[in-house]
Amino acid sequence: MDEAALAEAIRGAQRGEALAFDRLVDAYAPRLHGFLYRLTGSRQEAEDLLQEVYLRLVRTIAAYSHDGRFDAWLFRIAANLVRDRVRRRRRSPTILSGEGPEDGEATGASMLSQIDGHGPGVDAAMMLREELDELGVALAELPAAEREVILLRHFSQMSFKEIASATGVPLGTALARGHRGLARLRKLMDANDGVEEAPVSGAIKG
Repeated sequence: MDEAALAEAIRGAQRGEALAFDRLVDAYAPRLHGFLYRLTGSRQEAEDLLQEVYLRLVRTIAAYSHDGRFDAWLFRIAANLVRDRVRRRRRSPTILSGEGPEDGEATGASMLSQIDGHGPGVDAAMMLREELDELGVALAELPAAEREVILLRHFSQMSFKEIASATGVPLGTALARGHRGLARLRKLMDANDGVEEAPVSGAIKG
C-alpha cells in the first residue's frame, strides 16, 4: 500500500468505515502475524495477539495523528501486547522454527542472507529448512531486546528510526541492539556449523 492509499485508509478508518479497516488489515496482517509468530513461537498465540492488535487499532485509531510512521505505531502496539502477555505469564517468549506463516521461509532466507551473505540456491530447499531450524534455535538464545530489534528490522522491514520509535528507545540504542544481536546470532550460527566467526560489519544498514 503506497503512502497516499495508506493515508486514505487511515482517514476512512477514523471515520469508522469498515472497508477502510479491511484495507489496513489486508495490508498489515501477514507482516504482523509473522512478527508475532516469531516472538511467541505459537501460531495460535500469534493469531490471538493479532486479533488483539486490531481490537486495539479499532479503539485507538481515532486518536492517531498520521505522520508517515503508521508502521511504527502499529508494531509498537503489537510489541507491547507481547510484552504484556509475557509479563503476565512470567516467562520469556520462545521462537519455534517449524512451519511458520506463509511467507516464513522467504523471511528466514532473507535473514540468513544478512547473516551469511548469500541467499538460497535452486537446490537448497532441504538445506534451507535445516538452516531455518538452526536460526530459530539461535534467535531463541538472544537477549529479548536484541531479538525484538532483529525481527522488527528483518521480518517487518522497519527502519531503525521506526524501530526506535516502536520500542521507545533512542535511535543509537536500537542500532546498538541490532548490531550486537546480529553479531551474537552469527556467532551462534557459526558455532553450530563448527566454523570460525566471520566479521559482521555492514550487516545492518539504514
